[in-house]
This record gives sequence, C-alpha cells and structure tokens, in this order.
Amino acid sequence: MTYTTQHAPRRARPGFFMLPFALAARVFRPSRPGRLTDGAIESAQLARTAIGIAATIWMIYAYPMQESMSSFAKDKLAEILISTGVLVVVGPLTLVLFVAAARAPGRAVYVRRLSAPMTGFGALFASVLVLFLLLQNSGGARLAPQFGAFQIVFLLVALAVVLFAVPFGLASAFLCVHYVFRTGDVHEVLPPLLSPLLVWVMFGFQLADGSPVAAPQTVQLLFLVGPPLSVTLLSAWELRRLRTKFGVTILGALHRGRRPTYG
Repeated sequence: MTYTTQHAPRRARPGFFMLPFALAARVFRPSRPGRLTDGAIESAQLARTAIGIAATIWMIYAYPMQESMSSFAKDKLAEILISTGVLVVVGPLTLVLFVAAARAPGRAVYVRRLSAPMTGFGALFASVLVLFLLLQNSGGARLAPQFGAFQIVFLLVALAVVLFAVPFGLASAFLCVHYVFRTGDVHEVLPPLLSPLLVWVMFGFQLADGSPVAAPQTVQLLFLVGPPLSVTLLSAWELRRLRTKFGVTILGALHRGRRPTYG
C-alpha cells in the first residue's frame, strides 16, 4: 500500500435539509491538494470507530441503564461539545507550537497551510455566535421590533438561519473532533499527535461521571480506559507506519531530521 494524492470527487448538489451537513463536511474534511492518504490507516480508524459504536450498543442492551436514554444521549452530545471546546483551545496552540518549532523553509509552508484549520475555526465560531445572538434571552424576538414593518420578514429569516445553524453547528462539532481540527492539512503527523491528548482529557471528564449502566466494575473500567488506550495505540501505530513505510517523521516534518518531510 502506498500513499496516493487525494482528489476531491465530484458530488451531486445536496438538498435543502442536507445542505448544513454537506457544508460542514466541506469545511472540516481535510482537502489540501497533494495531501498524502493511506488506506490502511483510514481502514484501521474506521474499524476502531465501528467497534466502539458496537461495544457501546452492546453495553446499553446488556446491562440495566442507570439513566434515561434521553439523558444518555445528552451526555454523549455533551462529550462531543466538550471535545470540540478542548480542540478549539488545544488545536490552535499545537499548530502555533508546531510552526514555531519548524525550521525554514518548512515554517513558511506550514504558515500557508494554516488557512485550512482556521477556516474550520471561523465557521464553528460563526455558527455559535449566530445562535447565541438569536436564541440567548430570545435575542431574535427582541431585535425584530427594530425592523418595523419588516419584522415578520426578519423573524422568518432568523428562523431559517437558526434551522440552518443548529444542524451545521452540531455536524461541525462532530467533524471537528473526527478530523482533529483539520490539522492533517498542515501535516500528516499532527492528527496522531493530537488525538491521544484529546481522548485522555475526555477520560478525565468521564472519570468524574458515573457509569450510565449498572455493569460490573471490570466492565465499567474496560469501557472507561478502552477508548483512550485504543486511540493512543492506534496513533502510535500510525506514526510508526508513517516512519517505517513512508519515511515521514516528526523531526523530518520540523526539518530537524536528516530527511525533511513536508507531507
């Protein structure tokens, strides 16, 4: 298996209800021309995700729930939002440190590539800001009278914006975590470096919460430690594969090794 250059496939135009999800995917999916991809790594990541989902479903049906399904779903949504918040802080900081540590001429290349993750950051921030202004303390309803005879038009437009921003924001949060803030567009070594940090931070949050099911302690411990440990092992394997199969290393990415690698 060798790396191949990624080309964006042609897609049919999405319908109105799928537009927020399609736009979020376009904003947060790595798409740098010439970005290196590896089918083995992508397959391993997909398999890990599928196993995690299957294990979670099995746990829910194998043991009595200690909370309602709606509360469980809210907790999972909260985990995604917290993960996104962690990435919003840690992602830019990691990128700054990575670019600052890189030697010329790599540093200039990576600075130009920062536009990709910054686009995602801007889109996520804009959606949250719009929802805050329109929904916080009924902000949209309070603004409507200022438009006089056009307040009905304003309310209809505001409703359409909210109906778009909510699914776009939720999809953006999920994809931001899945694609690790689109840092792969800067360099391929960054996602496997950031992913373990993110999952171990989330491990700290989950450690403070109780288990959603009345399972034996060994099962609870397995489901608590399993996700961060599996992500860490997968990231280590990914970095090793990049090094042994394709000559891509962290030091090379920083132009501090014998063989500089731009990715």
